[in-house]
Order: sequence, then structure tokens, then C-alpha cells
Amino acid sequence: QVQLVESGGGLVQAGGSLRLSCVASGIIFRIYTMGWYHQAPGKQRELVATATSGDSTNYADSVKGRFTISRDNAKSTVYLQMNSLKPEDTAVYYCAAEWTTLSRTFWGQGTQVTVSS
Repeated sequence: QVQLVESGGGLVQAGGSLRLSCVASGIIFRIYTMGWYHQAPGKQRELVATATSGDSTNYADSVKGRFTISRDNAKSTVYLQMNSLKPEDTAVYYCAAEWTTLSRTFWGQGTQVTVSS
């Protein structure tokens, strides 16, 4: 059984910070690329950041310099540190575990991030 559980979302003022966490179970965590995606109301889900098993990272242009993805393989946990938050960051944030070799992806249930102006 695979489970990804996100936490850390909430309401924050523009310019503030949040740290999202995602704890994975039921997978060999170290071999998966981990990612964060977000989806705003009426919009498509889109990539925010990824971290490969080798700790190579990739970010959407809109969050570069503000967000940082990191992973702790010993804890089977991936984090998203979100700084200098903007109202346009408001969305549900989803954790994903991607076994790239087999094109297999698992998703968490999402956590709401709301940034007020």
C-alpha cells in the first residue's frame, strides 16, 4: 500500500513563509523522484519543484529563488520551503512520487495553501 501524506499548509500573509512536508510509505523512497505540484481553482495541476534520487532539483520559473525542495531519505520525507509567498501561490499543493524508469507516479491528497494580500 502506497501512501503520501502532506502537511504544513495554511493561511499566510503575502511575504510570509510556510514549509510543506510529505511523508511517504509503501515505496522504496530513495529510488523515486519526489515532486511538488499545485493546482489553483479552475486551473490545471502544474509542476512546482522536483528532486531526483540523486538530489538534482528542478523548479518552475515562477518559484525560483523563493521555494526550495529538499528530501530526507532516512525519514522518507520531502519538504517544500516556501518563502516570499505571493497571493498567486494560493493553491492546493500535492506531493508526488515518480518512479521515472517505469513512468509510475503516486499522489498525495493535497494540502491547501492560501496567501492573503
